[in-house]
Amino acid sequence: MTTKHENLVSWLRDAHALEQQAEQMLTAQKERLHNYPKLRKRIEKHIEETVGQRKTLERALTRLGSEPSTLKDMSGKLMAFGQAVGGMMMSDEVLKGTMSGYVFETLEIASYTVLIATAKAVGDTQTQQDCEAILQQEIAMADWLRLHLSELSQAFLDRSDTPGLEAKR
Repeated sequence: MTTKHENLVSWLRDAHALEQQAEQMLTAQKERLHNYPKLRKRIEKHIEETVGQRKTLERALTRLGSEPSTLKDMSGKLMAFGQAVGGMMMSDEVLKGTMSGYVFETLEIASYTVLIATAKAVGDTQTQQDCEAILQQEIAMADWLRLHLSELSQAFLDRSDTPGLEAKR
């Protein structure tokens, strides 16, 4: 039987691995975005948020007498690498990357929602407050992607329809 506290620690470790994966995916995507400055700027902002989120999770794990899971972190980084390589092969890389980013943000929103409820059940108000703050950043990023996906799609279509312009990234 797993206690609430053990679940909290395990799920914090999962969230840390997600943030490691997000940081690597976002960094790879940012480096390849040449023709979509608005998206690149928003990704740069979210990379900064992601680094802060990762550090917040590390502090929470330390407070709880634990540390990040090397295995989970490595798995996340491997998945991010695979996504980056896969994206490079697609002719519509910017759109596939943005859609994948939206899906990933939704996963993070779900993860932090569970963490908030678990921290509350355990009585860990600091972790609860930290996860609530992170959740707001993840919601903001998901909302930004959702609200700009049509605009990005149109920019991609316009670039791909114009001889001599690269649309992919």
